[in-house]
Amino acid sequence: MTKKYQVVGIGNAVVDVIARAEDTFLDLMGIQKGIMQLVERERGETLYAAMKERVQTPGGSVANTLAGLGNLGLRTAFIGRVHDDALGRFYAEAMEKDGTDFVNPPVPGGELPTSRSMIFVSPDGERSMNTYLGISAELGPEDVSEDVAAEAEVVFLEGYLFDKDKGKDAFIRTARTCRAAGGKAGIAISDPFCVERHREDFLNLIENEMDYVIGNEAEIMSLYQNNDLEADLAAVAAICPLVVCTRSGDGVSIIRDGTRCDIPVEKVVPVDATGAGDQFAAGFLYGLATGCDMETAGRMGCVAAAEVISHIGPRPEADLQDLFKAAGLV
Repeated sequence: MTKKYQVVGIGNAVVDVIARAEDTFLDLMGIQKGIMQLVERERGETLYAAMKERVQTPGGSVANTLAGLGNLGLRTAFIGRVHDDALGRFYAEAMEKDGTDFVNPPVPGGELPTSRSMIFVSPDGERSMNTYLGISAELGPEDVSEDVAAEAEVVFLEGYLFDKDKGKDAFIRTARTCRAAGGKAGIAISDPFCVERHREDFLNLIENEMDYVIGNEAEIMSLYQNNDLEADLAAVAAICPLVVCTRSGDGVSIIRDGTRCDIPVEKVVPVDATGAGDQFAAGFLYGLATGCDMETAGRMGCVAAAEVISHIGPRPEADLQDLFKAAGLV
């Protein structure tokens, strides 16, 4: 029986506000370069006001991945929370326009505002993210429709949600509902600091609730802290049937049921690194959802990531199917 959705994502619904900034500006504003920092409402408003020539796009890690999957023509849905304000309505409409069902309507009333991330792109393409979490951090199990989760072949969860107990509960409900209905559930680790805060919970989740895990080198290494990528990969592969580790210029390593494949990539200087991991996940999950072998799925991820770092913004602009054809992957 065909399910309504091939991939359902659950994560933070964040409007990305992107502007170019010199390193001197980052120093002046006390912004740490190249990482994601959470900011309070007041600091968020200060940074927002300091941005010149802002570009607004619907962001959030898993939501960016779903936009990539929509570009590839898969049936997708997103579970997330926005406020019924201008940014929240912009977000919901943009997701629908990208072909993803935004299943939870914007929340009216005296709630927190819609989440936003002020992203400063330096001349070298590095991005420094300052995220005000707002309403999306309030996502809880009551936001997870059993119908949506059970109708997913694959669910994809965002590690950032793990910072609140309600988010954790929403996560587990989504994963269990999907798996009980015969689907697969997995997680993007999102951030090594996220693991630092919840290491034991993360490992329990990966071992007991997940069918796959995707992370970069720093994220995979933060799980077991062996300080040795090979040892850390082996440790994660021992508890999870499918582990995918992206290693930026060094390619991708995938271990599925004990079988490993390494995929090289061409090194390029990114125009804007925003969304590279999210689009890698889109290409990879497309391969997973359509039954490709792991090498093909991994190469699809690399093609999608290469497309998104070639321009500003976290979502693909070219037709990924065309790029897959050009690369001989479909």
